[in-house]
Amino acid sequence: MNVAQLQDEVRAFATSIGIDKIGFTTAAPFTKLKDRLKQQQQLNYQSGFEESDVEKRTEPLLLLDQAESIISIAVAYPSKMANSPRGKKGQRRGMFCRASWGEDYHTVLRDKLAQLEFFILTKVPDARLRSMVDTGELVDRAVAERAGIGWSAKNCSIITPEFGSYVYLGEMITNLPFAPDEPMEDQCLDCTLCLDVCPTGALVQPGQLNAQRCIAFLTQTKHPIPEEFRHRIGNRVYGCDTCQTVCPKNKGVNHTHQLAFTPEPERVKPLLLSLLSLSNRQFKEQFGHMSGSWRGKNPIQRNAVIALAHFKEESAIPELTRILKEDPRPMMRGTAAWALGQIGTTEAAEGLVEGSAVDQEVTVSIEIERAIVHLNN
Repeated sequence: MNVAQLQDEVRAFATSIGIDKIGFTTAAPFTKLKDRLKQQQQLNYQSGFEESDVEKRTEPLLLLDQAESIISIAVAYPSKMANSPRGKKGQRRGMFCRASWGEDYHTVLRDKLAQLEFFILTKVPDARLRSMVDTGELVDRAVAERAGIGWSAKNCSIITPEFGSYVYLGEMITNLPFAPDEPMEDQCLDCTLCLDVCPTGALVQPGQLNAQRCIAFLTQTKHPIPEEFRHRIGNRVYGCDTCQTVCPKNKGVNHTHQLAFTPEPERVKPLLLSLLSLSNRQFKEQFGHMSGSWRGKNPIQRNAVIALAHFKEESAIPELTRILKEDPRPMMRGTAAWALGQIGTTEAAEGLVEGSAVDQEVTVSIEIERAIVHLNN
């Protein structure tokens, strides 16, 4: 087997199936990353969504016996939307982040990696391969950085010269000894815009994120969002793009050639009130193909309530009152109570009084009391 020739063929095939960038690195341990991940755990900066075993996240040999190389891939996604609907009073809209536009990227990248695996196996039938996208043990960004896909930026994204940070990442561990590519030089230089404008101060220093404060994380949780963050969420119903949209390396970057990620305007900027009445089945029908649906409807509906409070949308008061009085989910009732307090009209106050008369849940009662105090101040 001529490994150099195979590597060239793999690159060419990757391009032919719509992989925008491909890089190669060794399967050596990610030693520096291991130290950083352990520090993140000690500081409680992790989201809890990632693999908890730091060894598995940094030792490719634990994931594939005789691992020699890792192939890293990147697929670009758009940053702008044509015909973006505009919200207005009475018809307020939420926003899904760009990484949830179009088809779920996990599905798209896994399909491309499966095609790449099949191609390699036609050339080397006894090759050993293991692919992963986002939810695997390895840290996608660390692999991509070492494989020369881009550099690891201060906002904890991988930035590529061609596509900025608007890329999805995936990787494949293999026992084939491909030649490693050279990592890129850091090009952030002295720019700190992403740190300066992070809405919650989640970027504690260059390259270090406190996920517990990150809006992208908070919008995916299934528990009540701490009050200190609610006003910072705005109309985001899933994710946050702020540290990407302010990045100078992303200025003017908008690649639309990956048709699977073409945004559907009414889905990525949905009417907030319509979100609140969706059943599980309706939610899956409308949003199930998007990556932002992975946690189900509950977080999205909670975030929609917060967004309505952000707009002080008075037309939402009847629905928020209904949620407060009838919804079986304490998280939704408590968030609705807070929202009514923020909207602050006489009708909102009446809704809070109605809710207080029927709700026996301690956490909800506390939210109602706080909302009434806020109204009276």
